[in-house]
Amino acid sequence: MAGVKALIPETFGGAREDIAGQLGLIWELVKAPLIVPLLRLAMYICLAMSLMLFMERLYMGIVIILVKLFWKKPDKRYNWEPIREDLEIGSGAFPVVLIQIPMFNEKEVYKISIGAACNLSWPSDRLVIQVLDDSTDPVIKDMVEKECQRWASKGINCRYQIRENRVGYKAGALKEGLKRDYVKHCEFVAIFDADFRPEPDFLRRAIPFLALNPDIALVQARWRFVNADECLMTRMQEMSLDYHFTVEQEVGSATHAFFGFNGTAGVWRIAAINEAGGWKDRTTVEDMDLAVRASLRGWKFVYLGDLQVKSELPSTFKAFRFQQHRWSCGPANLFRKMVKEIILNKKVTLFKKVYVIYSFFFVRKIIAHMVTFFFYCVVLPLTILVPEVEVPIWGAIYIPSIITTLNAVGTPRSIHLLFYWILFENVMSLHRTKATFIGLLEAGRANEWVVTEKLGDTLKNKSNAKGPKRPVFKIGDRIHLLELGFAAFLFFSGCYDFLYGRHYYFVYLFLQTITFTITGFGYIGTIVPGS
Repeated sequence: MAGVKALIPETFGGAREDIAGQLGLIWELVKAPLIVPLLRLAMYICLAMSLMLFMERLYMGIVIILVKLFWKKPDKRYNWEPIREDLEIGSGAFPVVLIQIPMFNEKEVYKISIGAACNLSWPSDRLVIQVLDDSTDPVIKDMVEKECQRWASKGINCRYQIRENRVGYKAGALKEGLKRDYVKHCEFVAIFDADFRPEPDFLRRAIPFLALNPDIALVQARWRFVNADECLMTRMQEMSLDYHFTVEQEVGSATHAFFGFNGTAGVWRIAAINEAGGWKDRTTVEDMDLAVRASLRGWKFVYLGDLQVKSELPSTFKAFRFQQHRWSCGPANLFRKMVKEIILNKKVTLFKKVYVIYSFFFVRKIIAHMVTFFFYCVVLPLTILVPEVEVPIWGAIYIPSIITTLNAVGTPRSIHLLFYWILFENVMSLHRTKATFIGLLEAGRANEWVVTEKLGDTLKNKSNAKGPKRPVFKIGDRIHLLELGFAAFLFFSGCYDFLYGRHYYFVYLFLQTITFTITGFGYIGTIVPGS
């Protein structure tokens, strides 16, 4: 007992009435033996993750330069020639293609996607269009069915398909669609989400890769965004996704003939889907799941950067958050479930296994989210409050600057928004990190599936309507306590750095505080007026 008393400063008893003084003494008591070592360990872990991400981005940057300068284009690397009608067999020279369009209450965009699919330049007797409608709104179901009937009356083989329940969500709908008797003779299947609108020549440019190269399972097109300029949030999304398509997909296709299927704007060989075990709903990234399984069986993928399909970005913050949760949680959960299978696989090379496990999954899907959040939103601010731990300038400034610059190559037109993009990505890393842990631990929301809301021409129609309408807000949709909590923490750290710091981190911290605060109060993205 005497030993314990000796550890407690004599002033401790005298400061009982001063709560702030007591807290300060407790802080000093635990800081040196506990807080400093733990924070220093966290800093070293974050620095290691930063280096991993830096090396990954540098590798991708070097490879994409080599690909652009020296690699042959896909139509030169693989057999490709246009498919033409044969004088003797007519349209029989064209393989039969199935178009699948999964939908769920897509009131604003269903006409656009169905119309684009029905206008594809392909012999009508060699094309089957299947609208997989999981809508729960009977009015919308009726509208979609009538649209399908309208196109069917024009001679287009457009089938309206519903099922009794939504088991498996999108994966379940796609799987159910392939079971229908009228698609048994189809050789390939093109998948388009409800907001995607392929150009008429889409199949004529994509199908020859599959028809003339029996080892190719997937042809993936690039997404283009019709509403990228709608608001600042959509511009930020465009920057992130353009890097994904311009660099990640291109490098994966050129070096390993493997990349993650984007779930839409792609054409699959149906035999490859079946060989890989079909669609599975064990995660929220059924597209990535199928791609990894098919790749492990030796199938090759081709990415066509110049084959572009128009689509829509989520422009409300609520829709974007749900989408990012699914896109972050799903890959982490899939990694947990497939890492052993990848390691034990005997059909692919060790180099490809390392690429898939380390580069594709671990660095891009896990490390990238965690280091952004923990380093720049937790560890760096804490080192200001604990000056005994100092982040080296190369880790705090130089490495992040290079990574950010490499990320910007996908969207040169938005280079002036780079600083805003950094601040916004730091905010979103909070949700992505949380979702990643949920996926890794397979916690409660691991299989949560919320369809991304599409607005289509909603805002245009609302703005043309007569009479002003006041927006209707739900407090839960507008106030985000987690963001506001981090805004308060960063503001406190910034004030402390302004008063006592040495590195001028308060400039970044105050700007990041503003971004968290704006997001916390819901003033981001498009605000849809109430009807």
